[in-house]
Amino acid sequence: MGLISGVFMGMIFGIALMAGWRHMMRYRSTKRIAKAADIKILGSLNRDDLKKICGDNFPVWISFPVYEQVKWLNKELSKLWPFVADAAELVIKESVEPLLEEYRPPGITSLKFSKLSLGNVAPKIEGIRVQSLKQGQITMDIDFRWGGDPSIILGVEAAMVASIPIQLKDLQVFTVIRVIFQLAEEIPCISAVVVALLSEPKPRIDYTLKAVGGSLTAIPGIADMIDDTVDSIITDMLQWPHRIVVPIGGIPVDTSELELKPQGKVAVTIVKANNLKNMEMIGKSDPYAVVHIKPLFKVKTNVVDNNLNPVWNQTFELIAEDKETQSLIFEVFDKDIGQDKRLGIVKLPLIDLEADTPKEAELRLLPSLDMLKIKDKKDRGSITVKVLYHEFNKEEQLAALEEEKRILEERKKLKEAGVIGSTMDAIDGAASLVGSGVGMVGTGIGAGAGLVTAGVGTGVGLVGSGFGAVGSGLSKAGKFMGRTITGHSSKRSGTTTPVNSVQENGGAKPAQ
Repeated sequence: MGLISGVFMGMIFGIALMAGWRHMMRYRSTKRIAKAADIKILGSLNRDDLKKICGDNFPVWISFPVYEQVKWLNKELSKLWPFVADAAELVIKESVEPLLEEYRPPGITSLKFSKLSLGNVAPKIEGIRVQSLKQGQITMDIDFRWGGDPSIILGVEAAMVASIPIQLKDLQVFTVIRVIFQLAEEIPCISAVVVALLSEPKPRIDYTLKAVGGSLTAIPGIADMIDDTVDSIITDMLQWPHRIVVPIGGIPVDTSELELKPQGKVAVTIVKANNLKNMEMIGKSDPYAVVHIKPLFKVKTNVVDNNLNPVWNQTFELIAEDKETQSLIFEVFDKDIGQDKRLGIVKLPLIDLEADTPKEAELRLLPSLDMLKIKDKKDRGSITVKVLYHEFNKEEQLAALEEEKRILEERKKLKEAGVIGSTMDAIDGAASLVGSGVGMVGTGIGAGAGLVTAGVGTGVGLVGSGFGAVGSGLSKAGKFMGRTITGHSSKRSGTTTPVNSVQENGGAKPAQ
């Protein structure tokens, strides 16, 4: 009897123990699920939500990193840097040197690398964030910082001045690089890479210039010219939406979808300016206005003599590649002997424009777009403009892209023929090729006549006192669907432009 009762009590105790164990595990599982749900909710809260919940007791140790840290990548980059630097030096010399020649400012006859070494200090990647994942592509933003020890010497030549080696010292780079990987099914699984610098935060490249065995004063304004050249290359070639597309892996691939394409056309009428700042000791300023979206494509109005309230009423047409990020830049200059003084500058973001809807605006002119560096913040007057944005269809987009390439090739031919010093030099006297009939485009210095056709036409400028054209030789320029060939004067910090301030008015359509 005692044996039977013992077995029975053991069975009851075992069953109770198993039931208790099962209940405890189920309870723990429920608690874990509830805790995981709470953590998921907390993980979705942002900084403002937590401040509302915690009030003044918000923990200082809580952070919301936008970028994921990649310490392991920095360690590997430090080990590989000698090999990466050697390859990068070759790529930079092959790709940047042609850009230096293309964006060479007026007054400089040659600008190229005399020495290029990236040094022994590897750049640092502060973090990486995956911006988007879509079929066939991965988009990443890389927080890139580099305070290295490179040895970069530029050989600078100017008219009647011997070559002066200019050294870039104390180079520091702070920027966010956008990288887009085009995926492929074959090894190495990446067929192309798109590289660009984000415009926000603005890329920051700091350096100091030093003449090796000479003086920077041998070429007046050389420091500003080099600064403007660097800034123009970054803005016009590398800053998003502009990008560099690099096919890799030896895999044949169509990169046309990755390249930047014309998105629309902007018709800009510069109406007038009011209450401009007088830069003359005797008399009044002789103002003219310059407008551009890309620094490589600038157009300007006629000069109005001795007037602080000029009326221009001139219309220009420019190409926009990315309405979300690009802006119209308006500048007003005082025409002067030698260097033209900048009276003011202002920008109008294209994102503020509605397609096919005219907009008229009076914009306040500023001493500089970067007001933090300006001490003189006095009123510079205003400029009144009318703007109309038209978005391209597929056919117009492809036609504008082909015409852009043709225009750039035409400018290279003019350079090779000696008509212009570089592809950034201004060309006066080209006529508009939009509309019908015969039109004359004047710049206040020279004029060109053009016969307007439905296709691509040619504006011809002749040199001679009887024709009033500026330059030498025979110049050709074309315009299609509002795309203009424009000269470039590199921007100067302060209130001046380079000595050669004449800019192309080719492709500008005068107001009727």
